[in-house]
Amino acid sequence: MNGVSACDHVSMSTPGMPLQAARIPDCTKLEAHHAAYRSAKTNDAIFVCIARRGRRWKVELDALASSKPIIPDPAVTVLQSAAEALVVAGTVTNANVGADYISMWPIESEKKAREIAAAFHAALYGLQQLHIAVPGLRGRA
Repeated sequence: MNGVSACDHVSMSTPGMPLQAARIPDCTKLEAHHAAYRSAKTNDAIFVCIARRGRRWKVELDALASSKPIIPDPAVTVLQSAAEALVVAGTVTNANVGADYISMWPIESEKKAREIAAAFHAALYGLQQLHIAVPGLRGRA
């Protein structure tokens, strides 16, 4: 094919970058969860997935898949506020948010779960990058 890869036309995300909602892996099956987590670790990225739980969905993020520093507590407050807003709105019933792990459930639809997962993945990734780039934020965890 004259030096052109079969994948040249495919838009691939850069490892370690936030994923678009459509690219969030469905880790309903345990094997898929293990494979996605291994991929995140290999790419030094924050792990993110959705999983079906009965008729509803769960969102899961794990910053420990990445070797980059965990974000400080003041930044976690932003994520906690967003999760609390989802609980108040009735979008989720349960939300656990920390500097290294986020989970939320139950979520009515796969589409909404993907939307939430992508938003929190982008936020966690961005806050992590800000923590790395701004020396004044280091050590305030």
